[in-house]
Amino acid sequence: MLKNEKTIDEQMKIIKKGADTIVNEEELRKKLEKAAKNNKPLIIKLGLDPSAPDIHLGHAVVLRKIKQMQDLGHKAVIVIGDFTGKIGDPTGKAKGRKALTDEEVLKNAETYKTQIFKVLDESKTEVRFNSEWLSKLNFNDVLKLAATTTVARMLERDDFQNRYKTNVPIGVHEFFYPLMQAYDSIALEADIELGGTDQTFNILMGRTLQKTMGEEQQVAMFMPILEGLDGIEKMSKSLGNYIGVNEPANVMFKKVMEVPDNLIIKYFELATDEHPDLIEQIKNKLDSGENPRNIKLELAQIITSLYHCEVKVKTAIEFYNSAFTKKEIPDDVPNLTVESNKLRDIVSNLVSEKYVSSKKEFARLVEQGGVQINGEKINSLDINLSYDDVIKIGKKKFAKLKIKSLLR
Repeated sequence: MLKNEKTIDEQMKIIKKGADTIVNEEELRKKLEKAAKNNKPLIIKLGLDPSAPDIHLGHAVVLRKIKQMQDLGHKAVIVIGDFTGKIGDPTGKAKGRKALTDEEVLKNAETYKTQIFKVLDESKTEVRFNSEWLSKLNFNDVLKLAATTTVARMLERDDFQNRYKTNVPIGVHEFFYPLMQAYDSIALEADIELGGTDQTFNILMGRTLQKTMGEEQQVAMFMPILEGLDGIEKMSKSLGNYIGVNEPANVMFKKVMEVPDNLIIKYFELATDEHPDLIEQIKNKLDSGENPRNIKLELAQIITSLYHCEVKVKTAIEFYNSAFTKKEIPDDVPNLTVESNKLRDIVSNLVSEKYVSSKKEFARLVEQGGVQINGEKINSLDINLSYDDVIKIGKKKFAKLKIKSLLR
């Protein structure tokens, strides 16, 4: 039974938040309307190929989106690819991925199940193994499945195409991977399938196969790739730019505080369950000059709270404040009384009190990363200040700002 009182427009707003592409939105709206009318939740499919699982926030992007749809009353079906895992998904590497043994598949699947429930609502989640239906297909069934597509269509997939052009062998069995993943959607009667943008071909193949077999097509949702802490590369454990969902609260909180300023909103969209309207308010704050550090403190608390209890989050905040925020701030910082809470407006005070020789010098220091607020480098003069913020100019000059308009 579907338990959800939100309007279709509200559901669409929440589901669309952060999504890269939805194929297609009109079908999604109709499915939501049908679900509400029939009081029956939609089936949301996510396929996982259980190879060496160790989930980080990048992997969790699709899981968080599914959780948001679960909160709207819909049902998740996680397909553990124990059968497809024996083939190995060709991912654009020089050769096909090594096939997994039965023992490896089952061991990795159990590890995955443990981790995904750090995000998903277990009461609204069904975990299935695709050997349940794929192992029952006879050779005649397989031939019929193969007849639904062409070699030319398979070679449209970038990795197959690249390997074909460079004379890297492609096993015939590898062509069955996207077909098998597509058949999962047939077996589950999936309404929506999610994946990263790197899964476009496979997920769209599910739509194609459903149409060929006369079934209602699933909506395909593609989530963006989340950049890691370097702000450039895809989040990856091998690159060391990741935030793991199993990491201690102290580590998680500190790592979120290292997220580049230009990715703050993207992390709110993809790594939290915050409502789109609230994220828009946060974006407006940043655009209005709010210190990014203040927003990141909020982001770090929200993300850490998703994976740890209240006590551990509180401890993480206290640890960060004592170990990092206050690390380079002396105990005897002099007070500086100023009129405005706008950094740009108090530069004249900094000049008159000999913290800098001129406004031009201060602007240059900001540009070069030589100015910090509460231990965090800033790169703009358009920042809102808080009472008792500590500004560091150069290597040795500190001031604790006493803002008259915010006088306590």
